[in-house]
Amino acid sequence: MKNYTDNEVKEILNDSVDAIFVVSSKEDLYKSIKISKRLEGFVEKEGSYKELLKKLCFHLSDNNGNITEEYQVFLPKIGEFNGRVAQKVSLIIDGENHLVQMLAYPVKDSEGDYVILLCDLDKTEYERNVLAENKVKTIQETYLFSMYVDLNKDISSSINVSEISNDDMHYDVKYSEWRMMIVNMFLPEDQEMFLKKSDPEYLKSHLRPGKSFSFDCQMKNLEGEFIWVKLIFGRTDTTSEQDFRFVFMVENIHESSLQLFEELKKFENLASHDALTGVFNHGRIETELGNAIDDLKNESKPLYLMMFDIDWFKKINDNFGHAVGDDVLKEFVKCICDKLAGHNIKIGRWGGEEFVCVCYDLEIEEVSKIAEEIRAFIAAKIFDTIGNMTCSVGLANVNKNDSVKDAFKRLDEALYEAKSNGRNCIAVRLI
Repeated sequence: MKNYTDNEVKEILNDSVDAIFVVSSKEDLYKSIKISKRLEGFVEKEGSYKELLKKLCFHLSDNNGNITEEYQVFLPKIGEFNGRVAQKVSLIIDGENHLVQMLAYPVKDSEGDYVILLCDLDKTEYERNVLAENKVKTIQETYLFSMYVDLNKDISSSINVSEISNDDMHYDVKYSEWRMMIVNMFLPEDQEMFLKKSDPEYLKSHLRPGKSFSFDCQMKNLEGEFIWVKLIFGRTDTTSEQDFRFVFMVENIHESSLQLFEELKKFENLASHDALTGVFNHGRIETELGNAIDDLKNESKPLYLMMFDIDWFKKINDNFGHAVGDDVLKEFVKCICDKLAGHNIKIGRWGGEEFVCVCYDLEIEEVSKIAEEIRAFIAAKIFDTIGNMTCSVGLANVNKNDSVKDAFKRLDEALYEAKSNGRNCIAVRLI
């Protein structure tokens, strides 16, 4: 084998390297010693070290777009290397995907000075890397963030943001500082819970060795969108009660959470809506009235109730059958809902052919007008199979000192009065 001289080896290495930078992290500066033609349009010959890091390590891998601002709190730490470091970074250069090997070498007897080398790997290596990344894609999608915590030393290390890189970030940061760095990544209403449950004293008092706990919240992803995540704290299983070392992980549960919420919404609708007519059921409209009365105690606003009852509905069922009766109920409710559109009025089926409306932000004159329009419309309408029918309507006000029972008693008396007056009319009870 040929004996290579130092100069020959240096020449081989120089030909293999696409860029060489000298860097001062303290002064936030870099200067290029060499840049190949294919990298010339991607990075300037000199400039801000932070901006260089953004291009190399802190961008979205599919389009080189900037990662959301909250994650960029890690930039100053990412640019500080503990010893020699080698990692692969994915770049898009002139519209093409490139896999670049980055090597960082601390300058001896200096603080924060480095020599950084970039080697653009060939297409075969890029394709192999894509295949390897696909194999761990499920893990990356599941765990967005992980790190190791030693509370006694107040140190967080082996930090990994899997959306940025498969590799750990080569720096340590105080755990007390890290909590403040990451808090703004959470939904504002979740920040207090995060700070409480990630507090060192809370972790010490709530986790025995070998145990873990988790909680769900919303956190920004790299694109700046809030997604549902599960935060997991696990204490290492040691025999010492004074050994407070933890593993922290952020699990992506967004898709499963959305599916769960969708299912819960379906069950909520089933539990709160009448299966036949689709409006609130008895329990839900009663709750609506109770909440409205509670609100009246804090802020005095007009609040009225309407109650509709189909006249002689039993005869419809007896003469035409219950299936026709059900169709009549559905059409009756649709007519009411159409007339209520545009008003802040909630309607629910109280039972049988009786329907109650809670009317917000309307005076009695307006409520009476709406009730009369509905009554007249029903009386004039020709229903399928049965032809004409009518309804009776009761109106009542609600006072802040009422209970649900008091308010409904007044409403029931108004409806009874309308029926006693010959039906197909409106009666009002005000106190």
